[in-house]
Parts: sequence; C-alpha cells; structure tokens
Amino acid sequence: MQTFTAVVHKEDDLYVAECPEIGTVSQGDSIEEAISNLQEATELYLEEFPAKQTFRPILTTFEVGAHA
Repeated sequence: MQTFTAVVHKEDDLYVAECPEIGTVSQGDSIEEAISNLQEATELYLEEFPAKQTFRPILTTFEVGAHA
C-alpha cells in the first residue's frame, strides 16, 4: 500500500481533489466524496501506469501583499 497526498479546494458547488504525486484529479459534493473519488481514480490510473517512484511534496503557505 502506498500513501499519497490529496490537495482539496472548492470550485463553485463542488470540491476538487488533486494528487500531486500522480497527477490525478477528481471531484465530489463533499470533501470526503472528492477524496474517495480521487482514491478510486488514482487506483485505476496506477493499474494502467504503475508508479516507478513517487516524490513527497512539500506543503507550506506564503503571503502576498494586497494591491490597492
């Protein structure tokens, strides 16, 4: 079993989940549904295109100045 990262953001009425290590993306009506759909999409993708080596992304935050 492998562990991957899910990055989730809201787009209109849907949540969009992305796996940066693999490049798969999915969506759902809730965060849980989006992640579940992403898990399924990633599993299906990896059946066809096995990951040789994955990287662990570095997650951080940063600020930008507001323009008047």
